[in-house]
Amino acid sequence: MSIDYSEKIPNNVDLAGDRKLQRALESWQPNFLNWWKTMGPAVPTEDVYLRTAVAVGREGWAHFGHVAMDEYRWGVFLAERNHDRRIAFGEQKGEPVWQQVPGEYRADLQRLIVIQGDTEPASVEQQRRLGETAPSLYDLRNLFQVNVEEGRHLWAMVYLLHAYFGRNGRDEAEALLQRNSGDLDSPRILGAFNEETPDWLSFFMFTYFTDRDGKYQLGTLKESAFDPLSRTCEFMLKEEAHHMFVGTTGIDRVVARSAELMREHDTEEIAPHGGIPLDVVQKYINFHYSVSLDLFGSEKSTNAANYFTAGLKGRWQEERRKDDHVLTEDAAHIDVVRDNEVTTEEVSALIALNHDLRREYIADCQTGLKRWNRVLEKAGVDRTLYLPHVGFNREVGLFREHRITPKGDVVGQDAWEAKKDQWLPTEADKTHVRSLMRPVYEPGKIAGWIAPPSNGINDKPIDYEYVHLA
Repeated sequence: MSIDYSEKIPNNVDLAGDRKLQRALESWQPNFLNWWKTMGPAVPTEDVYLRTAVAVGREGWAHFGHVAMDEYRWGVFLAERNHDRRIAFGEQKGEPVWQQVPGEYRADLQRLIVIQGDTEPASVEQQRRLGETAPSLYDLRNLFQVNVEEGRHLWAMVYLLHAYFGRNGRDEAEALLQRNSGDLDSPRILGAFNEETPDWLSFFMFTYFTDRDGKYQLGTLKESAFDPLSRTCEFMLKEEAHHMFVGTTGIDRVVARSAELMREHDTEEIAPHGGIPLDVVQKYINFHYSVSLDLFGSEKSTNAANYFTAGLKGRWQEERRKDDHVLTEDAAHIDVVRDNEVTTEEVSALIALNHDLRREYIADCQTGLKRWNRVLEKAGVDRTLYLPHVGFNREVGLFREHRITPKGDVVGQDAWEAKKDQWLPTEADKTHVRSLMRPVYEPGKIAGWIAPPSNGINDKPIDYEYVHLA
């Protein structure tokens, strides 16, 4: 399915065939552009070498070229419809999927879409000033690519709100531009999206851990019986993959450079030599991983059970599961704290669906740790990075009332306070990382705290002028 760029709002949903909807979205567009101008990237550019979607098929769906950022064409793109698709789970398993919103599920579906939509502009706001300290033009271009695609993902959710939820949906679409990340009076809905992203190490951690949460949330919504939501998320996942690539390879390069400096100076204390110590990298992993785990919600959730039973939100790769996809008779084991020890408890599989999704996420996160540890091993550095225990530093779910070490020991508040600076970034750690953030805008050059990428974008050389600054 090709995308029509002759329209004021590029789309493949035949907006021209629904004049009322088209007018509504065109009236929302100026507010979006104003938000982008005031809350989007702060670095002025002439143009950026960006990927733009031109189709929604598996192959050949994107075009690369230099684009003026304020002329980027955001739009509405849904994956191609499968006319034979049927509901894959829940009470209505086997019935045709819905093309309209059933009245009894209207509020729940709207809430799911609003929460997903709220995360998209939030990350742009969090990353607004990062371009001022980009370690290379390659990295600056990747930041801008992530930003414009998060903007388009906002459009994806706004289209659904306008097209299927009437006046309430239009009001919610307006509110998506009125909340701001970290605003004391009108913050973003989810806690992780009100955290600062003040430096590039935080950005790489965010795109690895928090955008990976986004992958799994989109994956559950892709299973939805509400077909327009499913098709929207299916295409969003194509774009989301690049965001996680930025995080994965960014941390690769930080670890590689730290290892190089350790060898060169024969010490782990590489901060005086302009590097990021591995202890600090580990603390950033601990923080961003634990904050991202909170995004999955509580391990026991009747809301998740109800969404599944109703067909609103499935499991990751639902149709590959080897069970009845109804789960009314199934059980699951979740982690709990009992008598100051982490143990397990058997509960209904339906109320453990957040736990199930988090487990899939954790296994995926481990792939990055294996990569980064291979980088260290190849460099001859006898150190390993790790994921802390699932209960570490949690503010949501069954662990929020407990203090648990990265190794999984339950400790008292005093013991936690005595050791937390060894586990989480301190102000001194953050200050050092920020002190390294100096912009490098010369083609082919790169900051001293990070290794160069192994490949350029779209077969371009690393010293290509990915960004023309204004």
